[in-house]
Parts: sequence; C-alpha cells; structure tokens
Amino acid sequence: MMRCILLFISLFSISRLGAQALDAQIIQERFRLQVSKSETPIQIDGDFSEAVWKTAQAADSFYLKYPTDVGKPKKRTTVQVCYDSRFIYFAITAWDSGKALIQSLKRDIGHDGNDAVGITLDPANEKTNGFFFTINAFNAQSEDQLKIGDDMPGWSWDNKWFSATKRLEDRWTAEIAIPFKTLRYDAAKLIWGINFVRSDPKSNEYSTWTPVPVNFKSMNLGFTGSLVWKDTPPPAGTNWVFLPYLTGGTSADPEFNIPGKATFNGGFDGKLALTSALNLDLTVNPDFSQIEVDQQVTNLTRFNIFLPERRTFFLENDDLFSDYGIPPIRPFYSRRIGLDPNGNRIPIIAGARVTGNISPTTRIGFMDMQTGVKNSYRAENYMAASISQRLFKRSVVRGYFLNRENFISAGEKAANPLNAFGRNAGAEFNYINKNGEWSVWGAYNHSFKKNITNDNQYFNAGFEYNRRRFSFVHDMGKIGTNYYTDMGFVARIENYDAARDTIIRLGFRQLYNNMTYRIFPSKGKIVQHVMQFTTFIVVNPDNKHNETNLEAEYNITFRNASELSFTGTHNRVDLLFPTAFTAGKPIPAARYDFQQMEARYQSDYRKPVNFSLRAAGGEFYNGNYATFRGVLNIRMQPHVNLAFQAEYNKIKLPADYGSTELILLAPRFEINFNTQLFWTTFIQYNTQRNNFNINSRLQYRFQPMSDLFVVYTDNYFITPTWQNRNRAVVFKLNYWFN
Repeated sequence: MMRCILLFISLFSISRLGAQALDAQIIQERFRLQVSKSETPIQIDGDFSEAVWKTAQAADSFYLKYPTDVGKPKKRTTVQVCYDSRFIYFAITAWDSGKALIQSLKRDIGHDGNDAVGITLDPANEKTNGFFFTINAFNAQSEDQLKIGDDMPGWSWDNKWFSATKRLEDRWTAEIAIPFKTLRYDAAKLIWGINFVRSDPKSNEYSTWTPVPVNFKSMNLGFTGSLVWKDTPPPAGTNWVFLPYLTGGTSADPEFNIPGKATFNGGFDGKLALTSALNLDLTVNPDFSQIEVDQQVTNLTRFNIFLPERRTFFLENDDLFSDYGIPPIRPFYSRRIGLDPNGNRIPIIAGARVTGNISPTTRIGFMDMQTGVKNSYRAENYMAASISQRLFKRSVVRGYFLNRENFISAGEKAANPLNAFGRNAGAEFNYINKNGEWSVWGAYNHSFKKNITNDNQYFNAGFEYNRRRFSFVHDMGKIGTNYYTDMGFVARIENYDAARDTIIRLGFRQLYNNMTYRIFPSKGKIVQHVMQFTTFIVVNPDNKHNETNLEAEYNITFRNASELSFTGTHNRVDLLFPTAFTAGKPIPAARYDFQQMEARYQSDYRKPVNFSLRAAGGEFYNGNYATFRGVLNIRMQPHVNLAFQAEYNKIKLPADYGSTELILLAPRFEINFNTQLFWTTFIQYNTQRNNFNINSRLQYRFQPMSDLFVVYTDNYFITPTWQNRNRAVVFKLNYWFN
C-alpha cells in the first residue's frame, strides 16, 4: 500500500511539469473568426465559386491534437464561414496527398478512422451544450449534440443539413450548409463558441483549430474559439418536423406456436421547437423494426451485462435522463421501456418528450411513455422528469423523478405489491473547473415501493483529476438492498443462488480508483505509452468483504496506428451463494483468489486488411479458463466492409463442477452502394445463448432523412436440433416533412 501511495505522489508531481492547458477565456480572445454575410445564394457543390469565399476570413493555422499535442500537423486545413437569411455555411479545404481513406459511406459513421472534418458549435457560448457536425471525404454525414463533460458522440441526434465534397489531386474540399432552425441559440448573442477538427488517418493525426490537450476529446466544449458576428444573426425560426411511417411484412413465431401472418402498421414522430431552445417530441405507435440487433457478447460474470440503447427516440437529449448515477448503476435505463425482462418487445402506444433550455442556465426534460398489452404482460406508464441548473462556469446541480405505474388488478397488486409501481427521485452536484481538469461529484438517490421504507437509498461521490500526463478517478458508493430501479439498471444487486434456483437481492458498498500515466516519446516507432492501475472493492451491508479486483494495464500506441496492450488482474471473491458457470455442480460459497492475464493487439486499421487479436487466461474461481478472440476486417473502399469475428472460451473446473466451451461467431457484411443505398447483414452464432441469428437490412435514403427499409430477421435454437424460433420480413417507409 505504501508503495502505491509513493507512486501516486511521484506521478502527481511529475504531471505538474507537463504542458499546461490554455485558459478558456484566453483561447476565445486569441482565436477569433469573423463570419461574413453572403449577398448571393450559395451553391452547395464543393467548388467555392461564390464571391464571399474570396474575401471571408479563414481559420488556417491548426494545432496537432493526436497522437501528441505538441507541434503542427503535417497537412494544412483551412475553414471559412459565412451566412445568409436561412443558413450558416462552411467552406473547408483539407490539403492532402494520395487517395482519401474512409471507413464507410453510411450516415453517422463519425470521423474516427476517416479522412474527415468536424465542426464544434456552441451558439450559447456557455461551454455546457453544443453541436458537432462531421463529414468525410466521400460526403458521409454525421451529427450529434454535445453536453458538458468529455464523452464521445453517439451520433443519435439526427437533423437535416446539406453538404458536398470534391476530391482533387492535392486536397479535398467540403461545402456545408446548416439551417439556422436546426440550431438553438439566442439571436442577441454576437459571439458563438466554435472549433474545427481534422482527422488525417494516413498521417495518424488529429488536429484542431484551437489547441486541445491530448487528454481531452477533440470536440470538447471547454476549448472553443470565438465565432464573431458583426450583425445580429438571423432568428432561428420555428423548426418543426413531421415523420410518418408505414410498415408491412410477414412474421412467424414457432417457439410459441404462432403461425405466419401478414401485418401492416403505421404511426408517426413529430418534433416542434416550442422556443429557440426548447423542443417537443411526440411519437404515436412507434416502430423500431429497422434498428440493428444487439451485438451479442459472451458473459463470464455473475451479473447481467449493460447493453446500449439503440432506439433513436430515446437517444436524443438522453443525457437529461440517463446520465444520473455511474456506469454500472443507472437510475434511468430506457431499455426498460417497451421491452420485457427477457428482451421481448412490448408495444408502445404513444409517448411525448419536452427537452431543452428554459433559461440560459436551466435545462429541463420531461418524458411520458404508455405501453400496451402483450400476452400476459400488462400495460404500463413510464414518466421521467429532470431539471439541470448550471452553476459557476461549467458546474451543474440537477434532480430527477421517475415513475412506473403498472395497470394490474387490485388483486394482483395485493398479491405482488412490489409490481404495483416503482418510483425514484434523486439529486446530483457536479463541479467542473473551467478547463475541465478537475471535477467533483456527489449524488443521492431514493426509491419508493409499497410497504418498503428502509434501506432504499443509493448514493455515490467522487472526483477526477485529468492532466496531459496524469489522471486519477476516485468514486465510492453505497446501495441499499431495497433500492429498486424499475426504470433503471443495477449490475450486481441481484445474486443468483444456483443451489436453490432463486434470485436474492443484496445491497453493497463499492470503492473504485483508477490512476493513469502517459508518456509521449518525441521520436521512434512509439507515440504513446499508457499505464493504468485500477482497484475495485465491494463490501456487503454487514461490512464483510465481498469482492476485490486489482488490475494493471500497459498500452503501447505505435506510429503506424497499431496498438499492443497487456493486462494483469488479481481477484479475491467471497462468493455468497453457490454459482454455476457450467452444466455441472455449482461451485460452493467460499473465498476464491485467482489471477488472470490478457494480451491484445490491433493491427494498422488504415490497411485494407487489418485484424485484432485477444488472448486471456489463468485461474477462474476453483478452476481455469482461456479466451481467444479474433476479428478480421476487409475494406474495399468506398463500397464494401467485411468483418469476421470469432471468440472461443473454455472454462475447466475440477471434478463434478464441470467444464464448458463457448463459441461466438459473428460475421458482418456491409455494402455501401453510395451515400443513399446500404445493405448490411449481421450473422451471430452464440452457443452460450443457444441462438443463431440472421439480421439483414437494406436501407434506401431517397430524400434527406427519408428512408425505405427492408429487413429480414431469422432466429434458431442451435441445440438439441436446429429449430426455428421466429422469422420475419418487414418493410418500413418514412418521410421527413420539414
């Protein structure tokens, strides 16, 4: 322990000598870009032939962002900005040599791994919320909303904007038009926050207009420059969207003896800007048949795995609801809405959501969803409300209230009072200094269930220090045994007792620490060394030890974009209940100490054929395990992407406790005919879930944000014999009226 403390002090001291981030106010004073007014219409063609582009001020001196934030990038980038009564325009020249490198032509592919440019916009200039628009050299668009903090975009926010690219021998160009009504802003503000990102994978470099430290994401709102308006920008105007859809198809469900039948359906989504910063979203009879299936994983833990939300309606402005708590404990988890505990779809009748700002410093969110009846599953109503108040420069205090109401009979409520309703409320405070180097947080959460009045709280507190070379995260929390989250997710509160075949709830306390140190060599084949040490400790409500995980990781990033990492783990588990990992006898409740090692390698992703390998093994409770995983990627740009994933796991326990072999095969085939027509097929063979799945989806974007989908899905039991579980062919047509 003393060695760890001394190492922490030494690294902290060294980190103080690293490059200091510029003050956010100084950045905005030094980096100023005048937006020009265009007197003639702008033709979006990538040619820059309009008169305004000959005189508009250019941002043309970018700073290196990755793999190091020291020096200038190898390739030059210039950006100009102008506007008229409807649009804000960007003219971007990315000087280059050779063939552009892209990963896909699909929308929302993002900028990583692509020859791409990105625009960070903060019209409020408060460094808490904004927008991020990116485009790659083949004109594939991506966009998302940004929030306070440093998270990567999820590309869940969709809106209509226009762009064109042109590829030349020594450069590629992008011309972009973003409608003012797409943005949320106060027309009286004459300075917006802005930054630009250039991704140059052939040089393995990211660069930005303003200097952004290597330990922050390129689109971080804390490092924006100033977009200066000489005159008041045009009013945003009313932004409304009506998105109706029609579906049809045929489906059969042999698993439940449901014969094949044809179905037709319809519904709509609606969006209305109530003010320049407050939106109303409506959905009636929503359909998510076009959403890609979950990527299956092999689970070697004792608890459920958190799967990401994929349904678009729940993703826009989702931070207002889903960011409460910490990653393994979330009071709000939207996948609980419209899905039963086994992941089967429950029809959603209608929903409404209001999100946005009611003042420059106050954001609100309100959502109400009504589900229908399916077989024995009763109708339910889900309501979520959230308010966030900004304090100081970038800090926030926020609170929420959640309510799930089950429309079951009085007799059912009396027999099972826990299922009658579930309510949660809580508050959080998150302090972030103006440069984002320090953050401190604390939270209290309370659940309400009929006849439960004690041990129903969850709280956590922590802090993070993030510098160029050194970062440290500390978090601690306590969750009560009677803390229920009918609309949330808690990873480890439910413990399965394999001997009695029952679930036992048990609260816990946890302590998490992560220390990271980075080294940036100025020469040689290596561009970055990253060393991490993580501790995770769990104790039971009676303060007896439950689990300790100690992990050390060393990661090397090479100049050719390949990566190599090694991880060593020590685990101590006081197993509370007999647990089965195989078909054999459950291992007994006892103390287990076991060590594991892991190695991972990612080859140069820029090459048309690249691969990743992972090998892990060691002790596993009272036995041993081994894992091998490989992914082979073949890219025939810009049209074809092939990925072949294979994973093999073997658990070998002594004597009667059994052994098992788990196989996961997941090939994926993607054909991009152009930026409007895509065909993706995903096949998954998973022996742990005893499931073989095919999901094939054709998407034709015949107008901006308007699509025709044709989806084929098929599921089989693998054993004892190949038996069809369900099958469907569905088409979906939607049209964006705006």
